[in-house]
Amino acid sequence: MKQNKVLNLKFAPLPASCSSRSSLTSLSIFALVLCTILISACSEGPSQVPKTEELQQSTVPMINPSNVNASNINAFGHSTQGEGKPIIYQVFTRLFGNTNENNIPWGSIEQNGVGKFNDFTDQALLGIKELGTSYIWYTGVPHHGVINDYSDYGISLDDPDVIKGRAGSPYAVRDYYNVNPDLAVNVNNRMEEFEALIARTHKHGMKVIIDIVPNHVARNYQSLNKPQGQEDFGQSDNTSVEYARDNNFYYVIGEDFKVPQADGYAPLGGEAHPLADGLFTESPAKWTGNGARVAQPNIDDWYETVRINYGVRPDGSYDFDSLPEEYRSLDYKAHHAFWAERDLPDSWYKFEAIVHFWMDKGVDGFRFDMAEMVPVEFWSFLNASIKSERADTLLLAEVYQPHLYRDYLQLGKMDYLYDKVEFYDSLKLVMQGHGPMSAIADIQQDMADIEAHMLHFLENHDEQRIASDAFAGSAEKGKPAMVVSALISRSPTMLYFGQELGEDGSEDMGFGKPTRTTIFDYAGVPAHQRWMNGGKFDGGLLSDSEKALRQFYIDVMRISAHHPAMSGQYQNLHRLNLDAGSAYSEQQFAFVRYTQNKALLVLSNFSDEAIQSDIQLPIDLITKWGLDEGEYAMLELLGGEQAMLKVARKQSGASVRVSLPPLGSYVYELSLGAPQ
Repeated sequence: MKQNKVLNLKFAPLPASCSSRSSLTSLSIFALVLCTILISACSEGPSQVPKTEELQQSTVPMINPSNVNASNINAFGHSTQGEGKPIIYQVFTRLFGNTNENNIPWGSIEQNGVGKFNDFTDQALLGIKELGTSYIWYTGVPHHGVINDYSDYGISLDDPDVIKGRAGSPYAVRDYYNVNPDLAVNVNNRMEEFEALIARTHKHGMKVIIDIVPNHVARNYQSLNKPQGQEDFGQSDNTSVEYARDNNFYYVIGEDFKVPQADGYAPLGGEAHPLADGLFTESPAKWTGNGARVAQPNIDDWYETVRINYGVRPDGSYDFDSLPEEYRSLDYKAHHAFWAERDLPDSWYKFEAIVHFWMDKGVDGFRFDMAEMVPVEFWSFLNASIKSERADTLLLAEVYQPHLYRDYLQLGKMDYLYDKVEFYDSLKLVMQGHGPMSAIADIQQDMADIEAHMLHFLENHDEQRIASDAFAGSAEKGKPAMVVSALISRSPTMLYFGQELGEDGSEDMGFGKPTRTTIFDYAGVPAHQRWMNGGKFDGGLLSDSEKALRQFYIDVMRISAHHPAMSGQYQNLHRLNLDAGSAYSEQQFAFVRYTQNKALLVLSNFSDEAIQSDIQLPIDLITKWGLDEGEYAMLELLGGEQAMLKVARKQSGASVRVSLPPLGSYVYELSLGAPQ
């Protein structure tokens, strides 16, 4: 009964002046004595609300990254640092360890430098792990085209006419059975150096993801290291026909390839090169990677690549069996058995051999580039093959058409997809002051059945840097968005190296334009280099604001990786608070995440102005949490002051009074008892 509860007495907030150990001890003793007296008279057992002294210890521990191993797993069998969810940290491998600050446009490797596998030292990996990381996505590992002379190692020269930039696109792979020679200290031992990096990453309790690009390969694909029994792509093609099921490429019959032309563009910025002559021998011409079916693609096409044939005829019909609809609900074992009985196009088997080659090297997951351009049946085949060998392999795919999401998850057996076109794009508009947070609430509702599979990010190699003028113009504007993105769902969170330091991508390095950190040229990344501090990886050259930003990311990602509520339930509070008639608006966002024992109230302010508001919680939520009338102390996990959740009489409502600073966020933790 209500009169037997002790809620209002036990958890009066500490006075603002009560910061000393002696004051805290006195209050704690008083609360404990009072609690003992009242509980002894209570017939209904102890209160469900945490004691004041318990508020000094968060569910999210202080982390020494050297003592943490990613031994926990989420619902899909993937590693997490704690009780939260997987954190993926993407590094652009050739940029990460580069200490050279010249940044000469179109500069050579000698002028601008390059990072190496060996630059990922123990100290560097600990710095990455400090951000809650359980997986490192090493971008640009497989050998792709580069304008550098490795002929002494038996590697043919790449032609600048079909290479983007000087360092080349990591998505124009020319040899899937070796690694980019730029990344090795000793080119002859380049694979061994990568294997050592895999071992170091594993030693620090993190796992390794690399890219696989099944839609296309480099025009000059030639593997020097393919296993016995494997052929190069196109080696046995019938080049007299546009299409054949077991051809690896499509052909433009009767025409030779022509290098694309564009006013104002010249390979290498116009620098002389013996192969930069506007010619590249390819006869007959092949379809270009993005599907252009002409001998001379446009400069905006993916002209450095050629399209892989998966048994899809030029009219779009399939030259293989379709996957029955009932397989949508069946596991990878059933998918594996389905394809084992069938004869399939040659390209399917080539890529199956490639992924198993890398798994044998110790790679723990794959990021599949432009997966939606490859039939979902192929993914069913490939992913079932992968999972049959190692069920915990993490499979992340780039799919940009929302109506296809469920097909690639349920039929294609992907673990996670980019949530770009809806979540990221809508949140970007809010950050730019052009969109409402109601869009995010609606997206989460629409994605309720698959939200745990939709990877959240604010930056990656394809997207503009938050701090760039074309995006938000300030890394500070990314802070409320990061809180929402990282904590709203059960899906993994991804960071891009330098994001946590406010890197702005302003360098104009050659191919492509600023706002995105270059993926085509040799460069240094200034903010990241200040954290590197000449290879010490201690942040010694960071400004105070950069240090504070990195610490903010550490704090948020610690919650994402470690808090048990991250695997719990979600409830949106946005519409309730919009309708409450308070200062709360479309520039704020409120939601809760909770389990049986812990709840998080997450509040973010996207406005440049502070607001004060009573944040409302609905009656049904209070009932689920088993809260009666009274005041409940909540600990703020991002360094703010604690707050009091007030439950009104007869559980008629609940609210918490907050003052949200400009671009500020609060994450309040509430301990719960068993729900009534």
